[in-house]
Amino acid sequence: MSTKAETAYGLVRDKILAGELAPGSVIQQGSLARELGISTTPLREALRRLMSDGLVELDAHRDARVPALTAEEARDLLEIRRSLDPLAAGLAAERRTRADLDLIRQTASDLQPLRTDPGPKELASHRCFHAAIYTASHNQLLIQALDGLWDKADRYRRLALESGRTEEDLERTHADHLALVDAIASRDGETAAAVMLAHVNASLGARALSSLGT
Repeated sequence: MSTKAETAYGLVRDKILAGELAPGSVIQQGSLARELGISTTPLREALRRLMSDGLVELDAHRDARVPALTAEEARDLLEIRRSLDPLAAGLAAERRTRADLDLIRQTASDLQPLRTDPGPKELASHRCFHAAIYTASHNQLLIQALDGLWDKADRYRRLALESGRTEEDLERTHADHLALVDAIASRDGETAAAVMLAHVNASLGARALSSLGT
């Protein structure tokens, strides 16, 4: 991928995840290329990569759109996370190094509450925390799988946040995060997996699935 296409990939991806390119909307490639200061050739290259990530749909005429949010995809994401996230947390507790634990603790201290309209910094803080946990599993296939799911799941988190969050929601999430750090620090894989499963079941992804009618 060319440098311009790589830059376009990052910028368009950020627009999709931030909701600036709304779910179901057509991507006006000419105007978007002008906005980014590039030609349509590197933009199309970036869009093809985003299609492989599941963040863009391209038809036979090379028209592009942002995929709509669906109950089916929300369900699929939740089902996969119910299996993979607890597995990663349990393995992290068993395999983490001192450096892994230091990073998990640091990212936990950097967490910022996700309220109705979070910015990139707030969303990134949660991604960094969860990434620190699943990276500590030292299972490369598991790490790649969870990393690939995160962008898709972020779009559903935004949907769930539109209905707001109570202080009770925020306190429960914070308690889950603390419990995960404690279990991983204690090398208690069973507890880490159980806490993570409960965390996923009460997650924004689960709320998004409910709001989509399933």
